[in-house]
Order: sequence, then C-alpha cells, then structure tokens
Amino acid sequence: MANVGFLGLGIMGKAMATNLVKAGFDVTVWNRNPEKCAELVSLGARQGATPKDVATNCDITFAMVSDPEAALALCQGPDSVAAGIGAGRGYVDMSTVDDTTSKAIADLISQAGGRFLEAPVSGTKKPAEDGTLIILAAGDQSLYDDAKSAFEVMGKMSPYLGEVGQGANMKLVVNMMMGGMLSIFSEGMSLGQKAGLDGQQILDIVDAGAMANPMFKGKGAMLLKEDYTTSFPLKHMQKDMRLAVALGDQLEQPLPTAAIANEAFKQAIKAGFAEEDIAAVYKVIK
Repeated sequence: MANVGFLGLGIMGKAMATNLVKAGFDVTVWNRNPEKCAELVSLGARQGATPKDVATNCDITFAMVSDPEAALALCQGPDSVAAGIGAGRGYVDMSTVDDTTSKAIADLISQAGGRFLEAPVSGTKKPAEDGTLIILAAGDQSLYDDAKSAFEVMGKMSPYLGEVGQGANMKLVVNMMMGGMLSIFSEGMSLGQKAGLDGQQILDIVDAGAMANPMFKGKGAMLLKEDYTTSFPLKHMQKDMRLAVALGDQLEQPLPTAAIANEAFKQAIKAGFAEEDIAAVYKVIK
C-alpha cells in the first residue's frame, strides 16, 4: 500500500513520516500544530486538513501521538479518524497507550467499518531517524500484512503479537524494564562518583562485562557531559511507568522495583525536567 497517512509529527512521528516519504510512499500528514507539517510538505508530502480528511483519502493511516488521551481523541468526534475511515481502510496506532485504550480505539474503528492494528514502537529519536525501530504489532492480521512494507521502512523488526492489547502490553513491559534500569544505573553512577571513582572508568568497566548494553553506553555519556538533549522525553517515560504499574495492579502482579523507579521519574518532573531526555532522572538521584 503506497497511499498512507501519518498523524502526529513530534520527535518520533516526524522522523517516521520522513522515512516513508523518502522511501517513495504517497504520504498525507496532519499535526495538531499545522506548522509542523511544513518540513514534510517540502519533502513531497501532502497536508491533510483533519484526521478525518487523512483517513478518508488514505488506504492506511498511521498515528504517533503522546499519550492515551491524545490517541483516543484522534478517533472521537466529527473530524476524527473514525469519522473518515470507511470500509476496508486501515488505522495503525503507533502511540504508547494502555491495553484498555487500545481496545477502545479498536472498537471505534471497527464500528466505523475500518481495520485496526496497534503498533507501538521500542526505540527513541535516533532509531526513528535511522529506520531501526522495533514495531510491536497486534490486531487485524490482514492490516498487518498490508502495512508490512511501511514497517520495513520505519523499523528493523515488526513481530505480530496477536490480539489487540498485546502490543500495548509488550511496550509497557519493555519500557518498564528500561525505566528501572536507568534508575538503578543513575544511582550507581552517582554513588561511584561520590566515592571518588572516575565516571568514564565506571562506564568502561560496565561496558566490558555482562551488563554491557547500548542504553548504559549512550545515556552514560550524556550524564558525564550533563547533556540532556531530548531523545525520549522524560514525561513520556513516567507515563509508561505509570501505565505499567497500573497494569500490574490490574493483574495482581507486584512491581515494587518499578513503583520505586516511577517515583524517581515523578520527582524529576516535579523538578522541572519533564521535557528533557529520560537521562535527566539522574539529576534528581544525584
């Protein structure tokens, strides 16, 4: 399917939509702040007037917005995706939401005659720009098959996970682990440096052993430089941690470590770091 729409041109959505345009897809874009469409239009995209307009004129419409409330709002009302989707066309929500919200969106789309796939992504700004995201798809399998060529442009891996809700759950599990890892990593870096250890040596030793991973390497360099240029906004990580803890409550699964890590991110938001990178949690821990 070459005729696609893209709703939401934030840090992630802009990079993903750009890759689709550059790959030769016929892309129509929309953003709540229409000025953000200008760069995509200059690359060859068309600008839609409303989500309804985009969904009416595209075979598949993708969306990447900030939170469950924004994702649901795209599908409600007279100018919404649901108002324009029509029979046979597809809607792929790539936002990170909880499974309840994803199922509510699925119901709105299916009642309007459309097909629905949730496809949240694992990865931040750089993987979005490089087209190396991990796309966690669940829902209508025929739509998954039709969207696969676009997924291959936006990501390096796009497993099909089953029924609606499983993509959302997988994303929350992955991000909960990432938030917990970043919290304890920040504590370790802070403790080591206060004990007189060299920060770069800590990173080198961690990178040489069993705990080596790209996040520690990348975020560790940011901590030492005190450079918190946003790749993944801290406020979005806290939202994901909150949703993961809520899922644990729903399933009666104790998540004490995740709950404590969530508090660190909440403190970072209180301290004014909401728009900075997730690595800025270090500033409240140290």
